[in-house]
Amino acid sequence: MISKILSKIDSENLMEGRGDFSVGQTVQVHCKIREGEKERVQVYTGVVIARSGAGASETFTVRRISHGVGVERVFPVHSPRIEKIVVERSGHVRRAKLYYLRDRIGKKARLREKKK
Repeated sequence: MISKILSKIDSENLMEGRGDFSVGQTVQVHCKIREGEKERVQVYTGVVIARSGAGASETFTVRRISHGVGVERVFPVHSPRIEKIVVERSGHVRRAKLYYLRDRIGKKARLREKKK
């Protein structure tokens, strides 16, 4: 009984077309930022290194290098703050989590392009 109610609430909060990216892809996350009264869209570009959770509580982690320092940010997939997610390129990976990229710097942190 309760699980039916929770699954109904969960399905109501899902946003269409948000889950069509995977680990290893370079994505642009268009995120809405509020500054005082104004609201603008900021683009965060990086490699998806992890996805976790399911349903409305699913999250993904994006990693990029900013001024020589690795920066990771966790986004909820179905957040209303995210305007859209654009896939730039796809990397060939054999892991579900790419935490090993944290230890790599420069060209060694690149992923092979996926063959089509």
